[in-house]
Amino acid sequence: MTTTDPLALDRQVCFALAVTNRAVLSVYRPLLEPLGLTHPQYLVMLALWERAPMSAGEIASALQLEPASLTPLLKRLDADGLLTRRRSDTDERRLVIALSDKGTALRRSAESIPGKVIEALGADVSELERLHEVLSSINTAAIAAGALSTAEGGTR
Repeated sequence: MTTTDPLALDRQVCFALAVTNRAVLSVYRPLLEPLGLTHPQYLVMLALWERAPMSAGEIASALQLEPASLTPLLKRLDADGLLTRRRSDTDERRLVIALSDKGTALRRSAESIPGKVIEALGADVSELERLHEVLSSINTAAIAAGALSTAEGGTR
């Protein structure tokens, strides 16, 4: 039975996104465990594999995280030997994050993750690309409305 109640749980976008988030992360978890990464750590590594070195602020902005939330992730990845953290030579307030040799090498193992996720989800790549497009549009609108403002002064 379809309901028109605007407060029905199964009609809420936030509920569908929350359930999907948990479900998709549960697909990633066993794929990332052999790499020694949690999903948040994987996101940091993805940012660095795309463009390293980066400042901690640039990573926080790219991941839409508060810098304080990023700090423990960076410390753990540093302790695991996957990256290095150092103060910028030109601005001591900036923390520069670079991949270590071990972090760079881990990329090779991680390259299979997206394909395994797609396979596990059983979705067509074009469906996932369309979903990504819709979610990106929603994120852009939410950010324009003031969501996810960063500590670096403004929204992304």
